[in-house]
Amino acid sequence: MESTATTDQTEHLVHMSTPAPVAATTSEPAPTGSGRVLLLSTVAFTLLFAAWLMFGVLGLPIRDEFGLSDVQLSWLSAVAILNGALWRLPAGILADRFGGRVVFLVLLLSTAVFSYLVAQADSYAMLLVLAFCVGFAGNAFTAGIAWNSAWFPRHRQGFALGVFGAGNVGASVTKFIGPVLIAATAGGTVFGVVQGGWRLVPVIYAVLLLVTAVLLWVLTPRHDRKPGQGRGLREQLRPLRQLRVWRFSLYYVVVFGAYVALSVWLPKYYVDNFDVSLATAALLTATFIFPASLLRPLGGWISDRVGARRVMYWTFGIMLATLFLLMMPNGYIVVQVSESFDPSGTAEVLPYALGVVPFALLVFLLGCAMGIGKAAVYKHIPEYFPGQVGSVGGLVGMLGALGGFFLPPLFAYSTAWTGLPSSTFFVLFLLTGVSAVWMHLTVVHMLQQQSPGLSDHFETPELMEATSR
Repeated sequence: MESTATTDQTEHLVHMSTPAPVAATTSEPAPTGSGRVLLLSTVAFTLLFAAWLMFGVLGLPIRDEFGLSDVQLSWLSAVAILNGALWRLPAGILADRFGGRVVFLVLLLSTAVFSYLVAQADSYAMLLVLAFCVGFAGNAFTAGIAWNSAWFPRHRQGFALGVFGAGNVGASVTKFIGPVLIAATAGGTVFGVVQGGWRLVPVIYAVLLLVTAVLLWVLTPRHDRKPGQGRGLREQLRPLRQLRVWRFSLYYVVVFGAYVALSVWLPKYYVDNFDVSLATAALLTATFIFPASLLRPLGGWISDRVGARRVMYWTFGIMLATLFLLMMPNGYIVVQVSESFDPSGTAEVLPYALGVVPFALLVFLLGCAMGIGKAAVYKHIPEYFPGQVGSVGGLVGMLGALGGFFLPPLFAYSTAWTGLPSSTFFVLFLLTGVSAVWMHLTVVHMLQQQSPGLSDHFETPELMEATSR
């Protein structure tokens, strides 16, 4: 259980953490160049995210061409997600020490090369290796969080990080352009050089990534902000010993890892379970991806004003409600009539099936909750660890993305074991429930140990520093 401070210390902290007047907290302007950093880092992150998750759509024609099983297909997406998780901690630290501009340029250029090579793959083994290499793109998130945190004052960080995080919408880019390009160019070549079909998509990404790298190099400030410059690695990693950081990481597995996993899993789910075309499945998946990405700025804005933990309560509540309905398998509901109303005790058998429209609406609502929740999780980090956003954000992002790596194979195995496709959402229901309970127990323990009067102060970083190490 997380330790608590003494009553005297807590009273002092509550007094010291009383919010300052608005004029005092909002007077600090963002430095010159911050808008260009935010805009170009968001554009770059959107493209990198699109390349990172492109196998969610490309995987289906790849499965047909190479004769892959569903488990093999799930690993193709999973290895890309894995590599997009492994280096998030180093990427955040490097962005703090050397500037996010340099880190982004390296990621853009390397991903462009690997994306082009994907189009040349001629075996499943080669695809696995290249998918893993393309996964480097996923590490842009923590570099961008550290970069933008350095360029924006505290009272605007929630919104700025939400805008940057909206680059997650890149997951839907392939959903829109992929099926159209694949269908229009299959069996031919483009400009007599590039093979059509699914192989055209990674080539387009390679070109766009190179163009973005040039724009970022030319338009962002040459003299970058480096809050971690001069600090030793041990100092940057010190906050990772706190249990709170690992709790934040679990939250991020729920709102981001699950988002990544569903982004690559839903096209197949729609095709296999609702008998729709790939193009329709991609569009339906986009109705999940768009709110899960574009509502992130709103989540940051709300978290700036009402507190991130309150936002997380609503996030977990909505997710649990929608996942409960989504995890119910198609079948029959038996209603036993009471003998007081019918002596024969007649049982009514009612068919139950979730059609594609209510399913898509529930998934849309799930995406809304995830989009707002992702911003709320990352709002915590610059509040509690302003000098270690790269390392703390890197660990949280790494573990969140690792959730996206483990979940697609787990979805495949749980479906194979149970024979129920809806077991996908049962897995997510359990994960969300554990996170919600842990968060609530932490807050309740803090209030019980200190005073009921602290209920209006549990968003205060100074108080949490003393009560939840």
